[in-house]
Amino acid sequence: MRISIKVQTKIFDAASEANTLRSGIALTGALVEFTGFVRDVSEGSQVSAMYLEHYPGMTEKSLHNIAEQAISRWQVFGVSVIHRVGRLGPAEPIVYVAVIGEHRREAFEACEFIMDFLKKDAPFWKKEWNEKDEAQWVAAKESDESAVARW
Repeated sequence: MRISIKVQTKIFDAASEANTLRSGIALTGALVEFTGFVRDVSEGSQVSAMYLEHYPGMTEKSLHNIAEQAISRWQVFGVSVIHRVGRLGPAEPIVYVAVIGEHRREAFEACEFIMDFLKKDAPFWKKEWNEKDEAQWVAAKESDESAVARW
């Protein structure tokens, strides 16, 4: 089992991350990747920037626990999670999740599980600025609660 967790300010290279995750694992039949981007519209307003804060140490532990749960639930061989923090602009990549496994269905489900629980449980706080340069914290969404309820 291989788990890579990174919380960072710098942009990531998804292809490089996928190659690192896959290296040395011969049974890989599937690689499923998800990259999330900062939206340019939120709650009907233009987004000019987003700032993400986290709790160092606690955030990585939370993400690692979510990855371990996915690996124990599905027969997948590896998980990579990268989440950016700091100030980000619209259309910038914010999160990357990759799962490798022997079969596609398990890799897809594990990837979706990780994203659902990351959105709900990982200790990140987001503040968005609109086109008028007004800032507001982003509240948890009911849809995130509903997403994890199905697991």
